Amino acid sequence: MKNLLVLAITMCTLTLSVRAADADAAAKPPAAGEDDLVRSFHVNVPEEQLTDLRKRIFATRWPEKETVTDASQGVQLATMQELARYWATDYDWRRCEAKLNAYPHFVTNIDGLDIHFIQVRSKNPNALPLIVTHGWPGSVIEQLKIIDPLTNPTAYGGRAEDSFDIVIPSLPGYGFSGKPTTTGWDPARIARAWVVLMKRLGYRRFVAQGGDWGNAVTEQMALLAPPELLGIHTNMPATVPADVAKALQFGDPPPSSLSADERHAYDQLDFFYKHGLAYAQEMGNRPQTLYGIADSPVGLAGWILDHDASSYALIARVFDGKSEGLTRDDVLDNITLYWLTNTAISSARLYWENKLNFFAPKHVTIPVAVSAFPDELYQAPRSWTERAYPKLVYYNKLDKGGHFAAWEQPELFSSELRAAFQSLR
Repeated sequence: MKNLLVLAITMCTLTLSVRAADADAAAKPPAAGEDDLVRSFHVNVPEEQLTDLRKRIFATRWPEKETVTDASQGVQLATMQELARYWATDYDWRRCEAKLNAYPHFVTNIDGLDIHFIQVRSKNPNALPLIVTHGWPGSVIEQLKIIDPLTNPTAYGGRAEDSFDIVIPSLPGYGFSGKPTTTGWDPARIARAWVVLMKRLGYRRFVAQGGDWGNAVTEQMALLAPPELLGIHTNMPATVPADVAKALQFGDPPPSSLSADERHAYDQLDFFYKHGLAYAQEMGNRPQTLYGIADSPVGLAGWILDHDASSYALIARVFDGKSEGLTRDDVLDNITLYWLTNTAISSARLYWENKLNFFAPKHVTIPVAVSAFPDELYQAPRSWTERAYPKLVYYNKLDKGGHFAAWEQPELFSSELRAAFQSLR
């Protein structure tokens, strides 16, 4: 469908009342003749839900303090109590709501499920369309800081010819998208939906970006190789060679031939597999069991904060009063979105649906660009990256930034995307 046809569609306003019943209704297929309908969307959370949230935070039953002085037993009590205090007394969701509503939101039904997305068009008619996919425990909130630098680069030190049109969807079961009521919404199916979305919006050529689950979806888009997809960028590439994966799996010594960069990546992965994988294993095996994080805001916050050691350390410093790439409000915007949309369980099911080996190369043959951030789960070495992506068009090893790179380092991340896709325009 061409852009003019999309613009001609009659838009209806959809006001969000974030309740489980509404989310279930969002999963219903469209009426006959409405398959391509794109509806405008507005975020407006009822005040009683915010009141209920604060009451639940105040009513938290706290455990005793950890018996160690570090984070080896998990998210520390002092961090969680300060987060809860700020959340219940100082945090303002309406500020986040206004920030979200400053951008155009839409919903469209694809493959029987409502898909929410933000779409911002650049004023540059030659802008390159880009679809950016978040992961867990993220949301479209992760990418809000990169919208303006990418759509209006001249205001941020870039060139007009580096402009992007940007599309940021919410994964199925996440945020404002519908919650699947049947099985099968794995990264490959989401990838197919994203191709439909971009074509429905009238884009005849586009690029894609993702980290975490966003990488899994983006790589699956690349494997589909639709003619419209020019290339992809990832900040969490799947590059781990088979011999390294085998050593990690069975606890064998690392291969003796590893370079310094490769050994550093091996050590990062070894730490993650031994100390950081429990949340993924639980959600991959028994996501429905996590009733506690759907019922307790503080339980949900603790679960989200414990994604990876580097991100948690950064967030703990934030709630200890330190200045970081993220603020207290940044962190709570994302957690509050999960709470208000009741997506703790529905988002976790993506781990259960997935059958892919997350870090194994997927044999992507279209052009790929990689930004390797130091505090990611592992900083992919150039050598592994070149082997995983035979059409590697860009690689950069950065000296700051972590798992939530677009959120933590938006300037740096935006510069990376401009450089990454320059050769594909």
